Amino acid sequence: MNEPVNSPSTVSFGYEDIDAREKTARVGEVFSAVARKYDVMNDAMSGGMHRLWKDRFVRRVKPRSGEQILDMAGGTGDIAFRMEARGAQITVSDINQEMLDVGLERAVKRGIDTLVWSRQNAEELTFADKSFDAYTIAFGIRNVTHIDKALAEAYRVLRRGGRFYCLEFSTTEWPGFKEVYDTYSHKLVPRIGQAIAGDADSYRYLIESIRRFPTMPEFEKMIREAGFTQTKVEPIMGGLVAIHSGWKV
Repeated sequence: MNEPVNSPSTVSFGYEDIDAREKTARVGEVFSAVARKYDVMNDAMSGGMHRLWKDRFVRRVKPRSGEQILDMAGGTGDIAFRMEARGAQITVSDINQEMLDVGLERAVKRGIDTLVWSRQNAEELTFADKSFDAYTIAFGIRNVTHIDKALAEAYRVLRRGGRFYCLEFSTTEWPGFKEVYDTYSHKLVPRIGQAIAGDADSYRYLIESIRRFPTMPEFEKMIREAGFTQTKVEPIMGGLVAIHSGWKV
């Protein structure tokens, strides 16, 4: 496995380049601001399609009874609830306590008491080496400060034969649709955020963070460089969203 390269002193925060030491706190402020309306906004922004993407993602993960799975950046529980229903033992981790609080409340309402909830930084996990059979992260990795460190940590905590799955926005390659989506996301999503969550700026950042995220081939290369093999990219809607996967052998 390759170690993460020396991290840059500046990183992207939406379209800004900021001191790397500031990003974790600033991203934290974004998710603290949107936590209570996060799932409502996901429905509004995607027309409910995020639910289908997450269903498809979990089908690819194939959680099985008795498996130990770490769901990173999974605060509100969307992925964890789906995997728990298949019998896996899920640890839900997120750097943001407000997001975890929302997930805990949702779990109580659903009568689900088998999940483990743990506040964690994806770049510095406190779990022991080789603790999990699978590592999942959905719509979260683009928000970490140093993606290479998060990938290295995912590799470290997985057992041999463990699998890595990431659901993340990318750049659609469908002709015509890309331009329509760019207009929608940049002009309308912040307005929707203001109307529903009273917060245009946070949703402006979330859209800009998608644009600054590596392309599908670039991100797959990063996953390989972290040590994973048999990497695969499954584009959805031409790459608007993609499922990335790899194995630790």
